Amino acid sequence: MLVVQKYGGTSVADVDRIRNVADRIGRTRAAGHDVVVVVSAMAGETNRLLALAKAAARTPDDRESDALVATGEQVTAALTALALQDTGVAARSFLGHQVRIETDSAHGKARITRIDIERLRDALGGGAVAVVAGFQGVDGQGSITTLGRGGSDTSAVALAAALGADVCEIYTDVDGVYSADPRIVADARKLREVSFEEMLELAASGARVLALRAVEYARNHGVKLHVRSSFKLDEGTSVMKEEEMLEQAIISGIAHDTSEARVTIHKVPDRPGVAARTFRPLADAGINIGEIFQNTSTAGLADISFTLPENELDRAEPIIDAFSREIGAEAFDCDREIAKVTVVGAGMKSNPGVAAAIFEALADAGINIEMISTSSIRVSGVIRATDAKRAVQVVHRRFGLGGEVLEGEG
Repeated sequence: MLVVQKYGGTSVADVDRIRNVADRIGRTRAAGHDVVVVVSAMAGETNRLLALAKAAARTPDDRESDALVATGEQVTAALTALALQDTGVAARSFLGHQVRIETDSAHGKARITRIDIERLRDALGGGAVAVVAGFQGVDGQGSITTLGRGGSDTSAVALAAALGADVCEIYTDVDGVYSADPRIVADARKLREVSFEEMLELAASGARVLALRAVEYARNHGVKLHVRSSFKLDEGTSVMKEEEMLEQAIISGIAHDTSEARVTIHKVPDRPGVAARTFRPLADAGINIGEIFQNTSTAGLADISFTLPENELDRAEPIIDAFSREIGAEAFDCDREIAKVTVVGAGMKSNPGVAAAIFEALADAGINIEMISTSSIRVSGVIRATDAKRAVQVVHRRFGLGGEVLEGEG
């Protein structure tokens, strides 16, 4: 059996934790499994390196920034290999360019295009554990690239797909995927399994357990994921194809996100091509748009509202101002004090009344929903940021998601 294990920053935060990781890897190897390990930088290290870059240059070059921050994972990979060797386990560390994880040249958010697994196969064939520095690759010009937020998750899933691994285990500081954030909902329930589609919706809606791109890659390549704690031996949460699941709850989980802002463009001319002219400049600037809502046209004019990452708003505002003038809109305003609460469950497809129950729970709690969007397995509402925690709690309670057994209502 071939296992890929990924360890996040908190799991390798210091040498003692790296030794703990090495012990866990050693147990997996002793059980007769081949092991490829992907490691993140030690907790806080990437931020420290980015701060150094900003201290050295007012506007750090993207290529050089990637070369700098990639060293964080290099340190962890070498230390992990050393810790394994110290326990008698053969191990070799590899950087992204040594494995040959090829990417495009979008520094800071590169996408993997190809992986050469020959060196990893050689290491495994020689009985060694291969320890790979996550988050990084190399472009066609030989420059070091990084994969963006959650990049080590993506590295691990991509390697698992290329190697045909039996499972990709994601080790972190939580012991699985929960029905809600346990810091907000005391009786949040750990899920035994969740579908790729549900996990994609949760990851896109604020759940921080798995990176969105990693889940997309796993779904597209059929890589089974297992989210586990680095500090416990308990089973975690399996992420798999929906048809492979043993159970299917009406509601699997509730995610919340307070990191978005809302923009409303007022009195936009309601004619063909305006929406394209509105969102194309933002897309060209690499700014991701979330929910989009347009009200009914009155006298040929409509308001368009959309969400985007709050940390992109300062960069987006001059772009929005320019195209608002170009399309003849009256004005626009921005709201940073919003939150998005999202209820996800594959069982929604066959259980009518879920949306009504969500809205009733929020109404009974006096929480106003300002924007609504849905898919076949998701209901999202934009509310005031100050209501986010309470909204998660009342909906979680309304559907009886706490405890050992999920109970849905339709």
